[in-house]
Amino acid sequence: MTIKLTMTRGVLVFLLAAAGQLPLAHAQPATMPDFADLVERTAPAVVNIRTASRMSAHAGDPQQQMPDLDENDPFYDFFHRFFQQPGPGQQPGPGQQRPGPNQGPGPAPRSPHSDREIPRGVGSGFLISADGYLLTNHHVVEGADEIIVTLPDKREFKGKLVGSDPRTDVALVKIDGGTDLPTLKIGDPSKLRVGEWVIAIGSPFNLQNTVTAGIVSAKSRETGELLPFIQTDAAVNPGNSGGPLINIRGEVVGINSQIFTTSGSYAGISFAIPIDEAQKIAKLLRTQGKVVRGKIGVLIGEVTREVADAIGLPKAAGASVSSVEPDGPADKAGVQPGDVIIKYDGKSVESSADLRRLVAGTAPGTKVQATVWRNGAARELTVTVGEMPQETAHAGLRGPAAPKPPETHPDALGLVVSDAPPAQLKDMHVDGAVQVDDAEGAAGAAGLRQGDVILSLNNVKIKNAKQFNELVSKSDLSKPIPLLVRRGDQSQWVILHAGDN
Repeated sequence: MTIKLTMTRGVLVFLLAAAGQLPLAHAQPATMPDFADLVERTAPAVVNIRTASRMSAHAGDPQQQMPDLDENDPFYDFFHRFFQQPGPGQQPGPGQQRPGPNQGPGPAPRSPHSDREIPRGVGSGFLISADGYLLTNHHVVEGADEIIVTLPDKREFKGKLVGSDPRTDVALVKIDGGTDLPTLKIGDPSKLRVGEWVIAIGSPFNLQNTVTAGIVSAKSRETGELLPFIQTDAAVNPGNSGGPLINIRGEVVGINSQIFTTSGSYAGISFAIPIDEAQKIAKLLRTQGKVVRGKIGVLIGEVTREVADAIGLPKAAGASVSSVEPDGPADKAGVQPGDVIIKYDGKSVESSADLRRLVAGTAPGTKVQATVWRNGAARELTVTVGEMPQETAHAGLRGPAAPKPPETHPDALGLVVSDAPPAQLKDMHVDGAVQVDDAEGAAGAAGLRQGDVILSLNNVKIKNAKQFNELVSKSDLSKPIPLLVRRGDQSQWVILHAGDN
């Protein structure tokens, strides 16, 4: 009842204002943009992308068969993504052609031992040049032997993959469609404002030329990827991948790439790759065929306010080094686990994401000055940047837990420690450390466990168990105590609150 009354009053105000009985200043002006004109201008440059793979028909590996699931089954989309052909009795999924009564004879049947094309999936893309270059997502064309590009006017072309970058999920495709193809104007994502209207155009669930609208809900959203994302509430679903995010001026500002979901479909939040970053990648793919990035060989994490206070950092910023690749660029420059990198090439490092992007954007072979925070002071190091491999995988090294020594009493931190074995010190490239034989009290509550290695306490390097115990006995237990702890091949700061126990 309350909602109906409110709506009635709104209509009454509008009618009275229109009749001149109320000042127009009291009437609510229309603020909705004209999406129809916007779509009419931009949709001709948005394309549908279908991909296919070739598979030997005699490859009857049962492990490559998709389970026989109905399309409405909640696990259908999950399996369809990883299995490249329908299972026995399976109806073709989205994007696969369905035979019809008027289809005609079609091509001659192939030999049972010949290759066959297996439809893989459907995505979207958009033209950025009149001579046929278009952008899409890497995951749309990944592993495809054939790319079919369909324009809104129903013209179809075979697409040639110019290059693809899995780290940013950007791919560049070329079609031969003449020199007067419709294109989208490139916008400036830095000028986007939170709350600004945007539209997404693509082929969700293979429903081509579908338009959805929303607003920019956040900028520079960190999701752990190499690029910051534009976050919107424009509906994006499977098949929208690679399509454009367009501002109200008709400029493409991003490539729709990811959604936040617990079901596999749109749940109110979607993410787009900023178009300026995508353009940089496209230029490298067009000129070099790949993207070459820098690396310095460190595993990094965030710096919390508590850690910053404990190690004397003026503010909670920088990238905390948890491990250093042996003989890598950072190792050769003198970077150590526990260091916090606060500047790189003269630029402040506010977060670990900042450092990842700065390093990745540095040409291999470049000498760069890095500022690290160590033992309560800043120091300058010169790093010669290496080249990031095209694919990387980080494997942790975990040694066996040390055997528990004879019964001893824990110290004020709840720790029982002993000298780390010489072989372990050599592997870690350190001169001294202690290993945790038992942890309870404050140490146990902080997550320390048997087998951990302690490298420093209160910013003092540990030499042996005797020195460690002396440092503990002299520590002010009413204050947080920072320990640099190594577990496996990673180091991190752990703050103990012994005064709380």
